Formats: sequence, C-alpha cells, structure tokens
Amino acid sequence: MEVLIKIAQVILALSFLILVHELGHFLFARLFGIRVEKFYLFFDPWFSLIKYKPKNSHTEYGIGWLPFGGYCKIAGMIDESMDKESLKEEPKPWEFRSKPAWQRLFVMIGGVLFNIILAILLYGLILYSWGEEYIRTEDAVYGIECTPLAEEIGFKNGDKILAFDQRSVVNDPVHMLQVDLIRTRPAVVTVLRGADTVRFHFDQNYISDLLHVQGLFTLRYPFVVASVPDTSVNINSGLHAQDRIVSVNGFSTPAIQDVQKILAENKGEAVEVGIQREGENLTLHLLVNEEGKVMVGAANPMDFIPVTIRTYSLLSAFPAGIEKAYNTAANYLKELGLIFTPKTKAYKSVGSFIAIGSIFPGSWDWEIFWNITAWLSVMLAILNLLPIPALDGGHIVLVLYEMIAGKKPSDKFLEYSQIAGMILLMALMFLAFGNDIARLFS
Repeated sequence: MEVLIKIAQVILALSFLILVHELGHFLFARLFGIRVEKFYLFFDPWFSLIKYKPKNSHTEYGIGWLPFGGYCKIAGMIDESMDKESLKEEPKPWEFRSKPAWQRLFVMIGGVLFNIILAILLYGLILYSWGEEYIRTEDAVYGIECTPLAEEIGFKNGDKILAFDQRSVVNDPVHMLQVDLIRTRPAVVTVLRGADTVRFHFDQNYISDLLHVQGLFTLRYPFVVASVPDTSVNINSGLHAQDRIVSVNGFSTPAIQDVQKILAENKGEAVEVGIQREGENLTLHLLVNEEGKVMVGAANPMDFIPVTIRTYSLLSAFPAGIEKAYNTAANYLKELGLIFTPKTKAYKSVGSFIAIGSIFPGSWDWEIFWNITAWLSVMLAILNLLPIPALDGGHIVLVLYEMIAGKKPSDKFLEYSQIAGMILLMALMFLAFGNDIARLFS
C-alpha cells in the first residue's frame, strides 16, 4: 500500500506541475495571437489515450501514453514534435516564427514563470495554513546522533553544532544542517563537545557523499519509560512509567540511542540498568528479547526537545513564500552546480521518477505533499532554464541571440540543435534511470 501511495503522489504532483508549466506557454502564445495546435499531458507518439478538440478551436487537448512530461505544440515552431513540414510553407501571421522576438521570448519564459509563481503560491498557502514548525539547533539540548558518514566527517554523538566557518547556526532548523553543509561548504565546523568547544576541518570531498544520503544526523534524547505493557517480558521487573534509563551494564546511556546499541549487543540476555526515579538512583535487572528490545514504551522525543512554531497571517505568508522559493532556488542551483563538477561525483545523485518517489511519505499528508510539490516546481523551473536545446533555456538563448545579433538562426540550425538537445536529454534520462536502478540493487 505504501508503494501505491508513493506512486499516486508522484503521478499527481508531476502531472499538476507539467500542466501548469505548459499552461504558461499556452497562455502567452494565445495572448500574442499564436495558434497552439496541441496541449498534451505526457507524450503521444503514434497514439494518445485521450484527445479532444473543441468546435471552432485550433487546439487539440489530450493525454499521451508516454509519461515523460508534456508539451504544448505551438504553430510555426521547431520543438520536440519535430514537425518540419509546416516550416516549408510561407510564414502565417498566427505562427510563432512570424512574431517579434520579444513576444517569442515571453512565450518561452512562460512555463518557467508559471512554475515559479506556483511555488510562491504553494509556499505562501502552506505557511498560512500550517505555519512553520522546526527545531532550532540551540534547542537540541542532547545534541546529535551521527550516522557513520557523519562520524567519518568529524562529528561525534552528542555534539551541539555551533557554526560553519564564522556563521553561527544556533538558531537554524536542525533539519537544514545537511543542506547548509552542501550549500556553504565550510572550511571549519565548530561544535560544543561536552564542555569543550571543538573545531575541525571539513573535507570538501565529502560533498558528493552528502548528496547521496538522506539524514546525516538524528536528534538524541533520553530513554524515559512511557509504559510497561502487560505483554512485556519486563512486566514484573519493577520498571515504572517515567523511569529514566541512565546506564546499562555499567555504561552511561544519556540518550535512547546509547541504550538501543547496548541492548542490541545483549539479545536474549539479562542486563543491569541504572534508573532515575523522582530524584532517586535505582538498579534493576531487565530481560532483553531476541530482537534486542526490553518491550517497553518510550516517551515522545518532543517531550524533551522544544519545537518552534511560527505562524503567518494571510498578508505575511506570501512575502515569506517568496523568500522560501528564492532560498529553495538558490540552494538547488548550488547543488546543481556540483553535478557539473567531476571531482565531486555528484552526477551519481541524479535520479528519475524512482528517486522522486522516494522522497514522498508512505502515508498521505497534504502538508508534506504540497511542500514537495512546491520544491519540485522550483526544480522544474531551474532545469528548464538550462541552456540545452529542446529545453526552454535553449530556445531562450536562441531568441536572445537573435535580439542581440539582429538576425535569426536558420531553420536548419534550429532543427539540428533540437535533435542534439533531445539526444542529450535522452542521455541524461538514461543516467538518471541507471542511478536509480543501481541504488535499488546496492
């Protein structure tokens, strides 16, 4: 069921974004009196699943069978349809090629513009409807729990992150720390380790590894018993709700993660635990089952880590949405730049629909869904601005060239550049699918 929910979210989000993107091209074309011959969700080589052409309309609307995007076939333009026959005739006043360069520029920018506007609207509505919840680094009072990669980089369990280079991060959301490392690429990281302030060098070679993992850190919090079920192997151990486990077999366990590690090493055995109960220190003996658990309920981590909640009025939500869309675009541009830096091997992080599906949750949550959709809208806008023929950015570059040089590239050049662009896009698609398949089997 989780897989089906993820697939449904990917299809819904991408279909919505494609329609909005193509609507931008469509509306600007119609604004300037340019005919649109087809408006399609997905591609329709050889046949389409659904098609409809209203009476007295020049546009056929439909849904194709190949779910690799969508398109808006504009009369008199060389695009992914590769329809060259109409270009052999004399230009018609309603064709794209007959319009002044500035109008054609707006038609090509329309898709990207609509995706940016959509992201701003979505972020604004999300902030207005749900507000913004996050944990500040200064409120993560028990520090971070490190993955093996984080420890290899130089972090330690229990560290409290203070700064990247000279920029303090004490008020930053904890979940943004990995993004900040990728974006800022600091030379020095400063942490509070116990009572000591420690600085260590951040090796830039880890940037590519950071792009390939989700969740460099989790938050540490104490193991406080919430309940002891009747079915627990420790129902008669003397353990009570609100007991805090502070040691196991003589080893200090300030965080639940410390307890879990020692229990995993003592499956099927008995352990001696130190307990704090209403200011008293007690010692109990607990049984560990074959799964490495003592079968008790643990308190919610949010009982120990304050959550900052920022609410927005309708008037304040949309300026904040603009800022969030801008920051999202700036961060993505920096990550995208790494992909074209061979030594980082960041190209291995390129993914397709499978990678996109992995970021959606296994249960439906509208706040998460719209947040991911807004992020994807920004991503789609930026990718379409890349100066690759067959993408909007390639067409924009050619129109700008015409506006500066005062002459159009030949139709033959446009045709060959479109073919070259489509070959490059197919290569990128194979890379993305290849990476996804490799990750599935790794």
